[in-house]
Amino acid sequence: MNHHRFNPEHLALTRRAFLRRCGMGMGSLGLAGILGQLGGAPTARAENYISPLLPKAPQFAGKARRVIHIFANGGASHVDTFDPKPALDKYAGKALPMEVLPTERKTGAGFASPFKFKKYGNSGIEVSELFPHVAESMDDICVIRSMTADVPNHEPSLLLMNCGDARQVRPSMGSWVTYGLGSLNQNLPGFIAMCPGGYPIQESQNWQSGFLPGVYQGTYINTEKTKIEELIENIKSDYSSLPEQRQQLDLLQRLNEEHRRARQDDAGLDARIASFELAYRMQLDATDAFDISREPESIRNLYGPGTQARQLLIARRLLERGVRFVQIWHGAGQPWDSHDDIEVNHRRLAKECDQGIGALLKDLKQRGMLEDTLVIWGGEFGRTPTVELPTPGSNAGHVNGRDHNHHGFSMWLAGGGARGGYVHGATDEFGFAAVENKVHVHDLHATILQMLGFDHEKLTFRHSGRDFRLTDVSGRVVRELMA
Repeated sequence: MNHHRFNPEHLALTRRAFLRRCGMGMGSLGLAGILGQLGGAPTARAENYISPLLPKAPQFAGKARRVIHIFANGGASHVDTFDPKPALDKYAGKALPMEVLPTERKTGAGFASPFKFKKYGNSGIEVSELFPHVAESMDDICVIRSMTADVPNHEPSLLLMNCGDARQVRPSMGSWVTYGLGSLNQNLPGFIAMCPGGYPIQESQNWQSGFLPGVYQGTYINTEKTKIEELIENIKSDYSSLPEQRQQLDLLQRLNEEHRRARQDDAGLDARIASFELAYRMQLDATDAFDISREPESIRNLYGPGTQARQLLIARRLLERGVRFVQIWHGAGQPWDSHDDIEVNHRRLAKECDQGIGALLKDLKQRGMLEDTLVIWGGEFGRTPTVELPTPGSNAGHVNGRDHNHHGFSMWLAGGGARGGYVHGATDEFGFAAVENKVHVHDLHATILQMLGFDHEKLTFRHSGRDFRLTDVSGRVVRELMA
């Protein structure tokens, strides 16, 4: 009978591994000494492993420390929300006096907005009747009315807005932020994407880590679910207590570590091993963070009913617990892509989110969190100021909707160093294209990183012999957007 204690190292030791261990032995001892001099930084996994999600200092002092990205999936109409165009009233039902109409498909006559606009706050910024609750915080909001993208198609525009590239596999903005800053809570993912009812177009590519280590990928949560066991699968074990799971995980980690040592620099393997540990630790913190019943009734009433309100409140709770980047999707199942019945559909969609977004801004401000939390709202492009015509060969009539428009659209920023009560840029008198102080998506990304304390040209990752960045080879910081 063998009385020696089991050691996973005895299972397999190749000649290559033997030589590597002999040659690197003294180097490993030196590394251990260096790590000891660093004060014993907390680890988030097995022994000798330093979590890539530990908090990191930015390149310089930024005003924003965390981000909430509210994505209006499908492309909300700027001329019906945050960019009033009274000239459309004059040309309603008439051909617009423009030589070239930069549209994806042939469009018809001018289409006046069915919604009224009103000035709000000391800044007097005009906002549609669709967003009365958001409008109450206009003095804290920076509206960009001159956004531009590259193409009028959903797939490439979604990837451009989320990942900085319309075609190639690239890390998402949330992945870049967590790569640069880490996380303030090692018991929760650093980047969470909440999307009710399933995936949007391009699915998980919108929050992918790309060539960055997998630990930086967004963790998808289907917030259509309400029970914690349904929100996060396998969050609780029906068979083992937490101490028993800890023992099981410790053994698994020993085996995994031996497997990893023989396969150095395997980012995918590192991410898989780290996920086991994170899944165990999430059982306590995630249960608390996603349970909005622990909020006072007054706060729940402030945000209002519905899925969108609930995930906005969850987002605030996640930020309080140290999550660095939270993306909130709205319109994944029924998007803002109103080719028909824009009055009915936009009114319904705005009603689902307006109270919750307005409450989020007020709630963050009351708690002193808005000053270092950057809130972003917008979709992948805007919509045409003309009515969309029927598809050739189809009897379906597009008589009261708008087509895609990437030449000019609106987004807004709040908190985190954004210049509140300010409107940047402008589209032409009808809202077809940006004509003043254009802001491309790359420029927006460069500015967001600047607010977080990063030079977008220096936050890079070496891949395939090249230093990649979120803004590719473009982008400029739009300092007018910053307070």
